[in-house]
Amino acid sequence: MGRPEAQVRLRRRGPHRLSPAGVSSVGCRWQTGPMRNLIVVAFLEPVTEGMEFPRDAWPLHITLVKFDVVDQPPTADGAAQLPADAATDAVAPAAGDALAARVAGLMDAPARAALGTTVTVGGEAGFGRGGSVPVSLIEPNAPLQTLHEALVGVVEALPGRIATPGYTMAGFRPHVSHRGEKAPRAGGQLVLDQIALVDMAPDGGHATRRVLTLWQATL
Repeated sequence: MGRPEAQVRLRRRGPHRLSPAGVSSVGCRWQTGPMRNLIVVAFLEPVTEGMEFPRDAWPLHITLVKFDVVDQPPTADGAAQLPADAATDAVAPAAGDALAARVAGLMDAPARAALGTTVTVGGEAGFGRGGSVPVSLIEPNAPLQTLHEALVGVVEALPGRIATPGYTMAGFRPHVSHRGEKAPRAGGQLVLDQIALVDMAPDGGHATRRVLTLWQATL
C-alpha cells in the first residue's frame, strides 16, 4: 500500500505580497496597474518644482516618508478621482500627472502646517550596510514627528506600501545624509521651508529624480 501524498500548506503572508508584474496587494486590497515610487522630503538646499537631478546628486534633505503606490486609471472625464477633502487647488504638480495631484492634495494640509518648523542637528551616525553612509541625526522634534506620522497616514489610506515600516512612526529616525563634504553642523538650526513630493523614477527611468510638488514657506 503506497504512502499518501504529502499535503502542502501555503502560509499566508502579510498585507504586502509579491505578485506578477502589474499586480500588487497593497493595504490588503488587490491593485492593478503600474507602481510609482515616490518620496516626501524636506529640502535643505534650494530646489524648484519640476527640477530634475541625478540620483547620486541629491540636494541635502530630510526624508519624511518613502513609498510605492499604484498609478490608478483616470475616471470617465479623464481626471483621477480625488477624496472630497483633498485640497487640489492649493498644489501644482507636474502637468498631466493625475496621481501626483491626488497624493499632493492629500498631503497638502500637513505639509503646509509644518512649514517654518525649526529643527536641531544632533550628532553623526553611520546608516546603511555596515554603517557606510554618514549622516547627521536630527534631534527629536514634535512638529517634525507629527508631520511624518500624518504623511504615513496618508500613504496608508491611498493605499500605498512602505517598504521599511520599521523606520516609521516610533521608529522614525530623521537625519541628513552627507553628500561629499556637504553636511550640516552639529548643534545647528535648520528651518523646514521646502517640503517636496519627489518621483524616484520619472518617466520610468531610475537615473534621475524629479520634484513633482513643492510646498514653500512664505516670507
